[in-house]
Amino acid sequence: MSNTDQLKKIRTAPGFIAALDQSGGSTPTALGNYGVTPDAWSNDEEMFGVVHAMRTRIMTSPSFGGDRILGAILFENTMDREVEGQSTASYLWEVKNVVPFLKVDKGLAGIVDGAQLMNPNPGLDDLLAKASAAGIFGTKMRSVIKEVNEAGINAVVDQQFEVGRQIVAAGLVPIIEPEVDIHCADKAAAEEMLHTAIMQQLNSLNDDEIVMLKLTLPEKDGLYSDCVAHPNVARVVALSGGYSREEANDRLSRQNGMVASFSRALSEGLSAQQSEQEFDATLDSSIASIVAASAT
Repeated sequence: MSNTDQLKKIRTAPGFIAALDQSGGSTPTALGNYGVTPDAWSNDEEMFGVVHAMRTRIMTSPSFGGDRILGAILFENTMDREVEGQSTASYLWEVKNVVPFLKVDKGLAGIVDGAQLMNPNPGLDDLLAKASAAGIFGTKMRSVIKEVNEAGINAVVDQQFEVGRQIVAAGLVPIIEPEVDIHCADKAAAEEMLHTAIMQQLNSLNDDEIVMLKLTLPEKDGLYSDCVAHPNVARVVALSGGYSREEANDRLSRQNGMVASFSRALSEGLSAQQSEQEFDATLDSSIASIVAASAT
């Protein structure tokens, strides 16, 4: 598996990143939206089996391929499982030409200064070594900004880049995700502060420290264009953040160079009860709409 080929694809290919990484807390909701109720499992292991079946259905669908999908973000339980007899990461790259990423954060801490940092992650180095061995290309980790508060915003960005450097040192490409809550009272002002903090960190990276950014669709179109153009940034992707797919696509289409990394907006409309034909057709139209919005 060539890291160079994967980096080239992430930097230059059309398409978007599929976020298939809902973990423990959000899994029942994701399964509920998919038409599977909690009586389908009796413990976490069974629940993860059910969600793996859903993700496998998405990944193995003829609608899901590297012609339109750049990468897919997995969580650890999915990385540890197999798809059609090979490891998930290997299946994604070798069969589908989709670059595999791993969600590595351990969830959010409580709100301080209007923001939620990531929980401490003492096992990160071990997880990164395991991910490397499994053929994972990059990682993703999320923090959340809820208010216009410079101290909180700077704390989020500082932590993201500190951990990002640790991930780069392990030979992986981190997706740095300081999400701005779409319900933030003055979202535009929070985004201006976030943009300033990100640019300072990007400008402090060494030439060989390559990162990606995953950002909330901004109020000001083109706000992150200098991040898109930055030599240390392989790609800037957008999270749907609670916007409907239609609104997320509309906002994304106005951001030149940003591509989608949607989770809920990708699986919107899919259900366990659909026939293969219905499922593939629904997924195909979802992917087509997100690709079109990403191609600006």
